[in-house]
Amino acid sequence: MTATGVTSSDIHRPVAAAFWMLGSIIGFSALAISGREIGAALDTFEMMLYRSLIGVIAVVAFATATGRLIEIEARHLGHHFIRNVIHFAGQNLWLYALALIPLAQLFALEFSSPLIVALTAPFFLSERLTRTKLLAVLLGFCGILIVARPFGAGGLSVGLITALLCAVAFAGTAIATKRLTRRASIIGILFWLAAMQSGFSLVCAGYDGSITWPDAKTIPWVIVMGLAGLGAHFSLTKALTLAPASVVTPVDFLRLPVIALIGMVFYAEPLDLMVIFGGAIIFFANLLNIRAEAKYRYVTRSTPVPERNVTN
Repeated sequence: MTATGVTSSDIHRPVAAAFWMLGSIIGFSALAISGREIGAALDTFEMMLYRSLIGVIAVVAFATATGRLIEIEARHLGHHFIRNVIHFAGQNLWLYALALIPLAQLFALEFSSPLIVALTAPFFLSERLTRTKLLAVLLGFCGILIVARPFGAGGLSVGLITALLCAVAFAGTAIATKRLTRRASIIGILFWLAAMQSGFSLVCAGYDGSITWPDAKTIPWVIVMGLAGLGAHFSLTKALTLAPASVVTPVDFLRLPVIALIGMVFYAEPLDLMVIFGGAIIFFANLLNIRAEAKYRYVTRSTPVPERNVTN
């Protein structure tokens, strides 16, 4: 149950969810750029520490300004803990792979998570796995393989394996987030995300007795990382309250052509025709999935319920 008294499972607005995912795409792209810029100065745990602390401050400030502090409740902490442990592992794997492989390749491999979500959502979220959904995610996965080519001459490098593992963790995060949106508000989810991951990061970053402080050059990128990550997760969580996880997560595929262009322009990473072709396949898979879900919801809502024949 959300703070408004409406369960997220009662709301099905896939088109609105897709628009919220655009905010997530922008946020995660900015997160990747900031991670690249400060990767030489801070390790992944230190990045997560400062990012999460900024998140705590931002969430509390926003909740105070909007009168929503009451939504930060110490309920369902077990669910929050499980979600945030999975996400913490996935995010650190993502940041580690960020320094090892091209941006487009990392994002493409990360996008295998919707396949995992679609296959597991029927068991954890009671969502339907239709032939159209399965076709969409399989088609999208084919596009990912075309772009990433993980089984090429170079084989499975450490960066590729790390990226694949982060995709599994992000799929688990999507499932856990969808379950939480049925019990907690977005403000509460984001607060416990930032607060718990601040604790996780502090322990992991300081286990050796040394934590690097960001310098004047690094601080702006740390702020960008914190705010971009928070905005991305707010948008993603909002989208998950509006549509099933197996619909929301494939929309994130649109990040691929965006980050490929960023990699080409700012980091001289090559952009070839295979990337464009694979991205087009992924985009078509997204469209197929969203339109099929929207059509299903329209049909089920517009179909009248047969009246019983009652005789006097």
